[in-house]
Amino acid sequence: MALHHQVMDTAQATLCDTFQRDFLCCRSIGSLPWKELDHQLTLQPSFALIILEKTVNHPVCQKCPPSLQYRRLFLSELIKKHERTGAEPLDDLYSALAEILNSEDTAVCYKSYCLPTGDLITLSENVAIISAGTTGLVTWEAALFLAEWAIENNDVFNSRTILELGSGIGLTGLVICKSCSPKKYTFTDCHQKVLQQLRENIQLNGFMLSEERSVTSENPKTVMSVMELDWESITEQQLLNLEADVVIASDVVYDPDIVTSFTRVLKKLFHCTKAGNKLDVFVASTIRNPETYRLFQAALDDTGIRWQVLPDPKRSIFVYDKTCTVQILKLTLSV
Repeated sequence: MALHHQVMDTAQATLCDTFQRDFLCCRSIGSLPWKELDHQLTLQPSFALIILEKTVNHPVCQKCPPSLQYRRLFLSELIKKHERTGAEPLDDLYSALAEILNSEDTAVCYKSYCLPTGDLITLSENVAIISAGTTGLVTWEAALFLAEWAIENNDVFNSRTILELGSGIGLTGLVICKSCSPKKYTFTDCHQKVLQQLRENIQLNGFMLSEERSVTSENPKTVMSVMELDWESITEQQLLNLEADVVIASDVVYDPDIVTSFTRVLKKLFHCTKAGNKLDVFVASTIRNPETYRLFQAALDDTGIRWQVLPDPKRSIFVYDKTCTVQILKLTLSV
């Protein structure tokens, strides 16, 4: 259609970018900029087709689609907005909805997050918050918050060896590997289903794990690996072998039962760092239960680990619930 090749004004282009970014990462339907779209549709009802191309018909959506329910709700709302203009129906909108209504639902969906560079991080996530007995198959707010902080502080990660505890399905690590050029990055988790999905997400974003790379290849990209790491049984020697000089974790202290084992791992990491090496440790937490968070801080104090709250990222890059209180603690060993 000729419409798709029209030059858009600044307001239209900005609105298209916002819809695309928000749609691909599955921002809640009610939070999308429908009011601004109403205005544009009043001026140009066929603008709905451009929004369709930027969202449901976008190549990323075609290859790695958001959940069926999300796409259905989105298209239903877009059609409703267009119908209110009183303009002639647009066949493409109804064809797209019919295709979705005739599709089979799955337990897995995709979310794609836009980086400032224009790159995308695409993740396969579970539709349910809890599945396979774990919450690790979805992305949580603190992971996105820590990823934003990492982009602003990429010197912390550049050319360094990173160990991530409780990587989940990989959002933070993939952002760091794409934006901060670490020398080596080790993703860890203890749940087999999470580890499987994590490996798939790494490959989905064009990265290759170290065991899959040719020994002779001279690939300048980060050396990436995935390992099972049980906080209860990991030894200092195993941690020493990882040679990490930066350790990160996000949303891992949501349960009082986890605090003790997590704090114990942190203490081992500080104690097994090679002499003369500096270890930087950053833990991002969504403070859902202040009592549990205070318990974690008290456990750090008892273990001889000092903590300080870092300033929030200056720039909001990702779409998530900004009403949540998220903090990043920088940890150091008391002298």
